[in-house]
Amino acid sequence: MSVGSVAVVVTEDIGVSSWELYELSIPCTVFGTPQPDLADPWYELRLCGTGRPSGPLADTGLALRTRYGLDDLAGADTVIVPSVPDACVDDGAPLPRGLVSALRRAHDAGARMVSLCTGAFALAEAGLLDGRRATAHWLHAAQLAERHPKVRVDDSVLYVDDGDVLTSAGLTAGLDLCLHLVRRDLGAHIANQLARRMVVPAHRPGGQAQFVDLSVPAADDDGLAPVLEWARTHLDRPLTVDDLARRAAMSPRTFYRRLHAATGTTPLQWLLNQRLGRAQGLLETTDLPVDRIGELTGLGTAGNLRHHFLKHVGVTPRDYRRAFPQRVTDLESDATLIGRRGER
Repeated sequence: MSVGSVAVVVTEDIGVSSWELYELSIPCTVFGTPQPDLADPWYELRLCGTGRPSGPLADTGLALRTRYGLDDLAGADTVIVPSVPDACVDDGAPLPRGLVSALRRAHDAGARMVSLCTGAFALAEAGLLDGRRATAHWLHAAQLAERHPKVRVDDSVLYVDDGDVLTSAGLTAGLDLCLHLVRRDLGAHIANQLARRMVVPAHRPGGQAQFVDLSVPAADDDGLAPVLEWARTHLDRPLTVDDLARRAAMSPRTFYRRLHAATGTTPLQWLLNQRLGRAQGLLETTDLPVDRIGELTGLGTAGNLRHHFLKHVGVTPRDYRRAFPQRVTDLESDATLIGRRGER
């Protein structure tokens, strides 16, 4: 049976960064390499460029020339936008000329529309994500939601399948989505065999929440910095809002207001994020048992740690530990210091 054609958008007029090159290579590898023993014919891949290179190239100094152009998107069965230039995301620069209208024409012609990482900004600009649940790299999810309020952005998942429109988180999550497309088109067995050949899991547990840095950025309020740093080094204690407010020489109400203004979150949520972030670090860098990590981070029992991990990270502590190779960092010495302090 024929699985159809896949058109991949290449923003050749702006130049391709190293990250964009990685995301571009994913659909090229999955859909552009024939697998005659798995399915014959395989997908027909088209690389559709947005125009000739012009102006300064990306830092990599790399530009691509393609055989097909944006007009060729409309004839494809599946259209994939791997990414859009960083300037379009960070600085609000316009998307490559003609891209939005080409995406709309392809969708109107019945193409299955797919974005990887920041490619969601192009689908959103075309109005194809309005009223839909969608995702993007967690670093850019807030920008996507702010710029396109009609999109229901979910930054906790690796990808979202909304039928004829699919979106993925960043980088390797694009591979998860492309394998999912193969699974939809050709079945689980072929998708699993392809994943084996690529030396990747056919399906990863959890979502991108397990890769999010839960530590809130440093507060702009300099008056809070000392108490927040103190709290980070005493997470094993049963800290309360009153404790932190008292240490900051503020009333609980004032402390709450200033912390929320500086970090965008409540004191209790800030504490939970710090504890989960520390637990992630200890799972990555030590072989401490889960119950001990629960004690060191102030999350309590192993059961309580598992509960919060499943709710906020999306996987169990054991699965999280398996996903990250153990490495020695300063967190290991931190764990020793915390343990010694707790034993006194």
